[in-house]
Amino acid sequence: MLKVYHLEGGNFSEAGSASSDIKKLLKRLGLQSKIIKKVAVAMYEAEINVVAHAYSGDINVVVAKDHIKILVSDKGPGIPDVDKAMTEGFSTASEKVREMGFGAGMGLPNIKKNVDDLNIKTEVGKGTELSMRIDFQH
Repeated sequence: MLKVYHLEGGNFSEAGSASSDIKKLLKRLGLQSKIIKKVAVAMYEAEINVVAHAYSGDINVVVAKDHIKILVSDKGPGIPDVDKAMTEGFSTASEKVREMGFGAGMGLPNIKKNVDDLNIKTEVGKGTELSMRIDFQH
């Protein structure tokens, strides 16, 4: 099963709707609540990162028999230092984004904590691609 979502940078009124939709779908499919929580957290954090930092982006979600794969690609500034970005509390969010309650520097660290596999491809000035996999059985 494939679901595709388009994100618009700066559109915080829609931020979280894709992860909410996937959460509802996984509940209907009868997945364990701990798996649903991991998927919802990882996808929400990725979604907020696109809205807060990029011009636009897409999320492709593939639900397979034993795992879920989430591919998030954006057109944006890219990540100059992935190691720094993976550090809890490190943020490049604008003051405006922080005033809205986002940009605490927990996005990528929270994603990493909730997925079984994470790959980040990024190019400064072009954008970023996150590939995440969450297994259903542990």
